Amino acid sequence: MSQIKVEVEPAEVGLDPERLRRIDEYLRAFVDDGRLPGWQLAVTRGGKVAHLAAYGHRDVEKGLPQTADTIYRSWSMTKPVTSVAALVLLEEGAIGLQDPVSRYLPEFADVRVYQRGPASRPVTVPAAEPIRIVHLLTHTSGLTYGFHRAHPVDEIYTANGFEWTTAPGLDLAQCVAKWASFPLLFEPGTAWNYGASSDVLGRVIEVASGRRLDEFLAERVLGPLGMADTGFHVPADKADRLAGFYVVNPANGKAVRNDAFGGDVLHEPVCLSGSSGLVTTLADYHRFSQMLLGEGEYQGVRVLGRHTVRHALRNHLPGGGDLKSVGRPVFAEMPTAGVGFGLGFAVVQDPAAAGVPASVGEYGWHSAASTIFWVDPVERLTVLFLTQLMPSSAHQLHGRLRQLVNQALVDRR
Repeated sequence: MSQIKVEVEPAEVGLDPERLRRIDEYLRAFVDDGRLPGWQLAVTRGGKVAHLAAYGHRDVEKGLPQTADTIYRSWSMTKPVTSVAALVLLEEGAIGLQDPVSRYLPEFADVRVYQRGPASRPVTVPAAEPIRIVHLLTHTSGLTYGFHRAHPVDEIYTANGFEWTTAPGLDLAQCVAKWASFPLLFEPGTAWNYGASSDVLGRVIEVASGRRLDEFLAERVLGPLGMADTGFHVPADKADRLAGFYVVNPANGKAVRNDAFGGDVLHEPVCLSGSSGLVTTLADYHRFSQMLLGEGEYQGVRVLGRHTVRHALRNHLPGGGDLKSVGRPVFAEMPTAGVGFGLGFAVVQDPAAAGVPASVGEYGWHSAASTIFWVDPVERLTVLFLTQLMPSSAHQLHGRLRQLVNQALVDRR
């Protein structure tokens, strides 16, 4: 088990301890009135942990408190880890950003693009351009998720068992074959849409490396970084550390236990989802965020070269646009104006347009289960917040958290 502890007094790295307490007070209220089961938070500056806080329970029903080793379903915070794994292969020359996905997955050789019509009888045309590796990393592939429920193609996904998770009983290769048979929302590389791109990327990693996704991640990312509690399921000897999963009761906004919706993570999955399959801890994901802050290196272990990381954190959206101009809205609390997208990360381009107190170049990602992390390379700041509540848009969490963290910065470092 990796460890995390406070390494420096906040004032030594330009954080006001009194102002930091505002964050904890704000977040505690969500637990006290039943809107959240519990949470953990880590704030670092200059690579040193300056603030750790935890409150509430990992299991409300059993009265089990939050502990340093609590294990969480990371949901979409799996995506940045999968993206980093793909970048490892990129650095080795095993894949290229402009490579057609069909070079590794032949089922994508003849994809078609939706034109019109209902989900039962869609009119499609052959894609003019192939889906490329870069499109998977940037979510510009034309793939989607069923849970959007905003387009006939979303309906096709849902009808085939792909709404919030992968279809039951199908392994990753079988899921990929299904997705390749569905029409794309748009021509690859022309727009942004949140979908199964990271899952397909996970399968590319398997084919290009000759290793299962879990094996490759363990050998090239998780293991080197010492992320011992991160993987695609929780072993039996760690099961008591798993946080319960909760959903919002729309009638009163309270958190209600629903482990089934969170997914069975106590057994090895049939499908290794590069989009949403990992479980992790605060200490483990902290190590991942510090590697990113260190431009690919953490505690003497280099996972990526610094130029690769810098390239990944540029805006790769079509025409240099932002998520508002070229994307489809995903979560209500997610800024879209002034926010671009790199190779696996949302990247703030214009804080004023985004409406968030952030630095230009701040990057990170979050999940529908209310987990979030971000890295501010200008302030040398990282923030990691873990809880288990679906959906993340139910309460004012992520936006307010940014405000509260940044107001605690009182000295530029």
